[in-house]
Amino acid sequence: MRKPGRVLARDAEWSALAQFVEHPDPHLRLGVVSGRRRVGKSYLLRAVAEASGGLYVSAVAEEGVVAARRRFAADIARYAGIGAELVGDSDWETLLSTAIELTTRHGGTSGLLVIDELPYWMAHSPEIPGLLQLLYDQSQAGHMHEGGRVIVCGSAMSVMNELLSGTKALRGRAAIDLQLHPFDLATTANHWGIGDPSVALRVHAIYGGSPGYRNLANVPGPQSLAELDFWVAATALDPRQALYSGSEAEYLLREDPRFTGSALHYAIINAVANGATSPAKIGALLEQARSALVRPINALVSAGYLRYESDPLWERRPVITVADPIVRFHNLITVPQRDLVETGQSAEAWRRARATFVSRVLGPHFEECARDWLRSQENLSLRGSAGQVTSTVVNDRNGQAKHEIDVVALDIRSGRGVISLIGEAKATLTRRGVADLDRLDGLKALLHQQGHETGRAILAIFSMAGFQSDLVSAARRRGDVLLVELPTLLGLGEPLVTPLG
Repeated sequence: MRKPGRVLARDAEWSALAQFVEHPDPHLRLGVVSGRRRVGKSYLLRAVAEASGGLYVSAVAEEGVVAARRRFAADIARYAGIGAELVGDSDWETLLSTAIELTTRHGGTSGLLVIDELPYWMAHSPEIPGLLQLLYDQSQAGHMHEGGRVIVCGSAMSVMNELLSGTKALRGRAAIDLQLHPFDLATTANHWGIGDPSVALRVHAIYGGSPGYRNLANVPGPQSLAELDFWVAATALDPRQALYSGSEAEYLLREDPRFTGSALHYAIINAVANGATSPAKIGALLEQARSALVRPINALVSAGYLRYESDPLWERRPVITVADPIVRFHNLITVPQRDLVETGQSAEAWRRARATFVSRVLGPHFEECARDWLRSQENLSLRGSAGQVTSTVVNDRNGQAKHEIDVVALDIRSGRGVISLIGEAKATLTRRGVADLDRLDGLKALLHQQGHETGRAILAIFSMAGFQSDLVSAARRRGDVLLVELPTLLGLGEPLVTPLG
């Protein structure tokens, strides 16, 4: 299966799906693909079905069971070139069995059936996973036609995550469980056709890397910071547009049927978007006991609305963030300027909100892009052999202060960190100087005092605006410093300074 040229990136995902489809197993094989809405699941799976000569069908929201079965039957008939009356008003088991049999006739044992947005069908026909289990078990036992590949897909992450959990029907039967993630910064810039790294970073900070947003934009992608101001006012801050942050945030938060109408879940997401990064802080904002929030927070993490990470140097310090950048943008930018936005003054709303955008949206997003870039590096001289790239907080017990470290690469061995890199990521408009390097030297010494191994740690500075000449000279003399500018994060060149050796 050769990946079509129109499918941008997704090389690893395509390879995994191709291996699944082309596996020599003569029996039926099942696969699961999931991911948040707009991330490009349907686009990818349509291409896989086309490349393999398979059948792609998609469930429809709020469609009744009779209409859904008839639509499925019509898709099967169209694929096979037969009259729809031959499959007619068949039940789900017959329809599934027929679809598998017809795809195997066309593609041999590798014949593929893709069922997209399965949770829509499960809303009225929860027996479908059990029927797939039955067909799978019959195939394994040699009691039905051989071969066939079935991929089920969905955006309701809580539903998809449970398909393979506990005693669910498909547990132990799916050969692939692929979760599709948004594009990284470099791929997003390519997808939108944005050549200016500063503009690409800001678009990525607003909408993230979900490729589905590009086709919803009613104006061309911005190519300069001046165009960006117009573009934001005409998209994310225009209530008449599909990309308006308010309607898109609401759409994302209601896509999972298990959270529709839950005021507590929405309140938790809003609290996190406004800076509450731990259960205790969320509880303080909502005036709820921490213990009462554990289950709903875990449910939101499982459903993909929130990300939950733990600081590797402080295991009891959770870091909770919002998964969808547009939800963060809506809460921090749109909501405070709602009156201006809703009265047609989007340009003025954006002018007033730009300082907040830089400090509370762009800054944290640039830090995450720096960590993502470092995670993707295969050159061991940049991150050493560290298994984790994350952020952390160091307590200065003498000064009674806490110091945030934006980027740290490390392993935990025998309870202490073996640190390969300590870094800062700054999205300011000023060039970074020697003072930043001095601060990293201080943090390195502080980590060493607390028992962590830092002898070979690289000191890294990621800057949106570049570096002062004295910092560049000092970094080259020392040989243990990494300086990375914004274009490098987009794959446009190498780091300005790399460590020696």
